[in-house]
Amino acid sequence: MHKAFLQTAALLGALSVALGAFGAHGLKKWVPVETISTFETGVRYQFYHVFALLAVAILFEKFPGDWMRWAGILFIIGIVLFSGSLYILTALKATNTVGLSGIGAITPFGGLFLIAGWIAMFVAILKK
Repeated sequence: MHKAFLQTAALLGALSVALGAFGAHGLKKWVPVETISTFETGVRYQFYHVFALLAVAILFEKFPGDWMRWAGILFIIGIVLFSGSLYILTALKATNTVGLSGIGAITPFGGLFLIAGWIAMFVAILKK
């Protein structure tokens, strides 16, 4: 399982760099500064949790089991929900799309998944 987490972290890390570069250089053509800040928050949390996922992949060898596996899964879900919802909100703002702004309600759930991932990692290490 740790190989899958390593691969996922590598892909999400590459995506973080690409999205960060886009946010720093290309996004200002389409959205106001405050929206760029929202996008950058998504990139920042994605990148933080790429490192958390790498830690899970490495720690999985020493602390194998369901708790560590769930930590990785929760981090991935959290990245998708938290950062993904912020990326979607930015895209909606860039395209002046109305009616889907409620997508921001997903962001806190993503944050809860990220927190749960850290707690699962803690429990996995505690149980060893």
